[in-house]
Amino acid sequence: MTIAQQDNARVLMFETPYLYNMLDGQVYPLLAEGPYAWNDSRTELSFSINPAAHWSDDTPLTAEDVAYTWEAHVKYNTPTAAANVDYIEDIVASDDYTVVIQAKLNDAGAAINPLLVQAYVSTNYVIQKAWIQILEERVGGDATALLADPAEDVIASGPYMKYFADDSKVVLIRDDNYWGQDASMWGKLPVPKYLAHVIYKDNAAGTTALQAGEVDVSQQFNANVQNLWLEDGLPISTYLPDAPYGIGASLPTAFFNLTGSSYGLDNLAVRKAIAIAVDYPTIIANAMTNQSATFDQVPRSLMNPTDGEQALYDHDAVADLQWAGNDIETANAILDEAGIVDSDGDGWRELDGQKLTYIATCPNGWSDWQAAIEVVAAAGKEIGIDITTNYPEWSVYQTVVTKSDAPLPEGYDIFMMWSDGAGPTQPWSRIRKLMSSEFNGMTSNWNGNWGGYANPDADAIIAAIPQETDEAKLKEMYTELVQMYLTDIPSFTLMYRPQSFHTVNESVWTNFPYDGDGTNPPVPPLDMMDGWGVAGLYNLELVNP
Repeated sequence: MTIAQQDNARVLMFETPYLYNMLDGQVYPLLAEGPYAWNDSRTELSFSINPAAHWSDDTPLTAEDVAYTWEAHVKYNTPTAAANVDYIEDIVASDDYTVVIQAKLNDAGAAINPLLVQAYVSTNYVIQKAWIQILEERVGGDATALLADPAEDVIASGPYMKYFADDSKVVLIRDDNYWGQDASMWGKLPVPKYLAHVIYKDNAAGTTALQAGEVDVSQQFNANVQNLWLEDGLPISTYLPDAPYGIGASLPTAFFNLTGSSYGLDNLAVRKAIAIAVDYPTIIANAMTNQSATFDQVPRSLMNPTDGEQALYDHDAVADLQWAGNDIETANAILDEAGIVDSDGDGWRELDGQKLTYIATCPNGWSDWQAAIEVVAAAGKEIGIDITTNYPEWSVYQTVVTKSDAPLPEGYDIFMMWSDGAGPTQPWSRIRKLMSSEFNGMTSNWNGNWGGYANPDADAIIAAIPQETDEAKLKEMYTELVQMYLTDIPSFTLMYRPQSFHTVNESVWTNFPYDGDGTNPPVPPLDMMDGWGVAGLYNLELVNP
């Protein structure tokens, strides 16, 4: 409920120096004062702490807290350290309120990855140095005990603190001494006195609670969400009044197994025919109940539908490579031209005499993914390629898919995984995880490129982008990557999915974020707890005050 250290970090109890806004791609100061700045050589990033910021025990929040937080991460080898230690040399306090992040440098003396260095300031929490030292003394410096400590006595800087928690719900209570009511930040307290996160057993139970007015903001998938107001007449709405009802951020994707254990998938004609034959409008209608933009509305690339990412590539340059799907005639023509035909009359095509037969898979119980995979399999039958489906349990699926140091086993010819959503390193990080060969060979690969694609030219561009600051050159580089991706087709996006769904019931509260609500910066349609989305808590009004 209080910790989600990610691109849109949750900032109810623990706070980051900056807040990321997925709608405009900008970061805004939270604990920081003013924008951050790179030195001329882009080896050090500096920012100032807002002098008004203080902890829940009323002590000042200083640059030393930021520096010691990093020192503790490194000392105890936390996941935060593991994710950043290859890019950040050190974080130091040059005075009480000035933080300097020193980038790790390559042999040429340049920062290895400036993008990941600047992302640190909006994705990682600042923890009070004095409390960390209390914790260290309590656990005797034992890293395992430190990470497992329940932290019941933690000192935080955010607008809410723990009030109650059990297996069914978590309740936070507003800290009316919160520093952020200072005129230099929000200028007031968030409106709700309490925030409750109720844990439902499944989506159906969550939808029932939303219908009953027991949920104000629902971040889960509610099938056919428009029926809640069009047919049921409930005071329920979404960020957009019409389909797709929200803003797509991530690209759920089907990967081809290119590790050598799926016969024929190393043949581009086979991959291309399958990809363009899939009926994406049916996937979007069935799996997402139209809560995704179509590929006619937002042509496929490597970008999500936000205006900021769409502006990062030359649409005209790749137009002849994009497909909207359900193009059976062209798919069949591609296979015929490649000599991949039904030579024995059994209704299925053969490549060099061997029948093309595949298994498409995703985790059991992931209903929207299963609906999508069924449509992929149906496309095979339209073009003479036998595709059946398989739905292993997640515990098995994730173990198989994330093992990138060996060919994928039988049953994983075509399989679904997620992509990154919106964030301060996007679309670079998403593209890296879809295309970079750096993950091939990993024993445990939770990053991406699970199909094992390898293209040295793509790797070189992906490695160069974090160093590039010229916007025109960046657009050329992203356009080239899109061309490579749509030409080689190592995987194919099945739909666009929101960062989180945003459906609100205005029985009790009103003035939730919606498209065109006039907020500036615009408040994104999240769960009102993450990144700049937390700004929505300051705008709420009671329906019956």
